[in-house]
Amino acid sequence: MIGHIGINVPDLAAAKEYYDRLMPLVGFEEFLTAEDEFAYRPRDGKPGTYLFVYPALDAEPYSRHRTGLQHLAFMVKTRSAVDAVHSHVAGGGGHVVHTPQYFPQYLPPYYATFWLDPFGIMLEAVCHHDRA
Repeated sequence: MIGHIGINVPDLAAAKEYYDRLMPLVGFEEFLTAEDEFAYRPRDGKPGTYLFVYPALDAEPYSRHRTGLQHLAFMVKTRSAVDAVHSHVAGGGGHVVHTPQYFPQYLPPYYATFWLDPFGIMLEAVCHHDRA
């Protein structure tokens, strides 16, 4: 199991505002907030990977097409949770890469949506169950 993942962003305050609204939808709660970082953990004390967010020290923009992080996938329990995340993202004017759909190239059932956060980091909400 991976303990935590850290990502760098060019605007920590904007990232905090964005992720504070998103993370409860994908099963996370706030873990810590400091002047130079913030983090989330799986909700209700469940085991899983924490997400830490730090200020980027290099001004070069992020690209999922370069070496490094390609995307982060959040597992949710139902297809309706995937749909709710998509509605949240689309309703806020976010850049949707793939609308909610089944991806037959992955082990079924694989129902997911992909989008870009405000800094270009690709995120995914996926349900590995055939639950509405």
